[in-house]
Amino acid sequence: LADLLPRFYDVTEGEILLDGVNIQQYRLSDLRNLMGIVTQEPVLFNDTVFNNIAFGMHRPVTQEEVEEAAKIANAHQFITQLENGYHTPIGDRGCKLSGGERQRLTIARAVLKNPPILILDEATSSLDSASEKLVQDALFRLMQNRTSVVIAHRLSTIQHADEILVLQKGQVIERGTHTQLLGKQGVYKQLVDLKAF
Repeated sequence: LADLLPRFYDVTEGEILLDGVNIQQYRLSDLRNLMGIVTQEPVLFNDTVFNNIAFGMHRPVTQEEVEEAAKIANAHQFITQLENGYHTPIGDRGCKLSGGERQRLTIARAVLKNPPILILDEATSSLDSASEKLVQDALFRLMQNRTSVVIAHRLSTIQHADEILVLQKGQVIERGTHTQLLGKQGVYKQLVDLKAF
């Protein structure tokens, strides 16, 4: 579902509208420039911390901009403790970093891009609880004042959303706020009660 928004796939039926305009009417590069994506598996390159955060920017960025993005993403502190700070190579796919550190770098990249639309696809599901708290705080900061599409199993990630859609076997079976869905006594309420999030 999340891959349909940046048009990694196109819909075969119906349409997706962005501000009332079918997304297929946007130039692909323009559409994707509107979006920041943070996935379960961080996409990182065998390069420096700085270049990984600045990746995808269509203009030169300063050290100060990258550091500010890292601070918002709760990454600045661990970066400054690396051997060469922001100029430390992180290895293939970020193998020299922990899972939480890799995730915070991709969040810093999204912060730097400052997109009007943010897609979070299971962004905290593979983290330990200590890393999850830092990443969760960074994500909440990142989601401020922008449209965010959040795909998650964990209640803490979605409970403050303006609208929650509960999907089952590819179908929307419930929709509403956290409070509304709890009141419906449906699948969402059962999942909350089971702590399946």
